[in-house]
Amino acid sequence: MTNHQASTKGKWPELNYPEWKDTLITVQLWMQIVGKIRLQQMPWINHSWNVTLYVSATGFTTGSMPFENGVFEISFDFIAHRLWIPSSDGADQFLALYPRSVSSFYHELFEKLAILGITTRIHQKPNEMETAIPFAQDQEHQSYDGEKIKNFWLAMVKVNNVFNVFRSRFKGKCSPVHLFWGAFDLAYTRFSGREAPLHQGGAPNMPLRVMQEAYSHEVSSCGFWPGNDAFPEAAFYAYCYPTPADYQHQPVQPEQAFYSPEMGEFFLTYEAVRSANNPEEVLLSFCQSTYEAAAKTGHWDRDSLDCDYAWLKENHPQVPEQ
Repeated sequence: MTNHQASTKGKWPELNYPEWKDTLITVQLWMQIVGKIRLQQMPWINHSWNVTLYVSATGFTTGSMPFENGVFEISFDFIAHRLWIPSSDGADQFLALYPRSVSSFYHELFEKLAILGITTRIHQKPNEMETAIPFAQDQEHQSYDGEKIKNFWLAMVKVNNVFNVFRSRFKGKCSPVHLFWGAFDLAYTRFSGREAPLHQGGAPNMPLRVMQEAYSHEVSSCGFWPGNDAFPEAAFYAYCYPTPADYQHQPVQPEQAFYSPEMGEFFLTYEAVRSANNPEEVLLSFCQSTYEAAAKTGHWDRDSLDCDYAWLKENHPQVPEQ
């Protein structure tokens, strides 16, 4: 067993926002650059599912993206602390992750893409952030604590696995479990199947038409977010759109969960989950109970939407031992 394996088995890592907030914002800006490349290269998919990143075995990845010679991928590796850009024609490039400015990251990344014969252009400013310094000019953000960002990714691994279990219990339309680089949250969304009232938007530096398409249908969402200066700790959230008046009064689990009238969402701190005897079950209870609150108050047809395929896996013939 490697040191990395020994340090991650069974544990949910500690996340202390004040200790790594500078790294958080720098890496988020790096990820916005990579996410915008995916946005440009991929055909549009409903609710902006074409722009997201995914949890991988070493960090976060775009998955495959088309270009003239086939497909390529951009992956953050928080074990080796590098960015890897492989392509289907056999060529690849690497970019080191260390305390470097957003501007430095941006320019070197596009130099590496050019070497691979990949030509793309992105919108130069961050989305969903109050301060929107153009990437090519941003010398302000240049922090990188490798151990802290690795811990955050390992927390995302834990959350990703639980969210995928929760996702398996629904047979209606639902999203992948994916990372939205705008708000920097790992999210999963279920749909009732009905259209929703026109959304009024509200995210900084986010086109209204994008928000309205994202919320074109009734949803129940849950997610994980690393925190900010106004709420300086990592937390899980759950909301529905539209939001019935009695949604906030529904009972949810665990007891540490609470509703924020200002945000219109339920919250559960990451620390409440991490410190529990069974973090996975506690998080599942939060996801399930907040979904039930949305489904009950929104009058969803749960008989046609809910499912549990555990029996299929349990009763599937096993591969015999060799």
